[in-house]
Amino acid sequence: MTWDNFFIVQAGAAGVLTGLIFVAVSINLAGILAAPYLPNRALQSLTLLLNILIISSLMLVPKQSLTLIGIEVLAVAIVLWVITFKFAFSMLRNTPAEHKKHSRINLLFTQISVLPFLIAGISIFCCGEGGFYWFVPGMLFSFSKAIADAWVLLVEIHR
Repeated sequence: MTWDNFFIVQAGAAGVLTGLIFVAVSINLAGILAAPYLPNRALQSLTLLLNILIISSLMLVPKQSLTLIGIEVLAVAIVLWVITFKFAFSMLRNTPAEHKKHSRINLLFTQISVLPFLIAGISIFCCGEGGFYWFVPGMLFSFSKAIADAWVLLVEIHR
């Protein structure tokens, strides 16, 4: 079974949603900058989408060994985890007390989005092509998280 079409679609969708986040930020820049936790939320969302674009691009490179793919995915996933964790804790620190619960949920949702990529990298490296199935939840959770962030940056910011 080939995964090319899957990764082509994921890269395209990531590009479109990245544009949506940029529009949301540009429309509501003053409001986003006024809340000390929102710029990191926008960056975190863009990072998740960039991850999908990078992973999808790497998976479309022809004739790579599964070992190399596993190493690439694991390296990208570790960098993603470090960056998103840093953003999440910065948001948690800068969030007012009445919004801490939402910030913790955001942190959890982000970690749920990143974890499948770490598992995919390890699984592909150790066990082979079956690890590719871990990309599906990783990308679905990442897209869901990005859409939720876009909603916050476009709509909820005005409440």
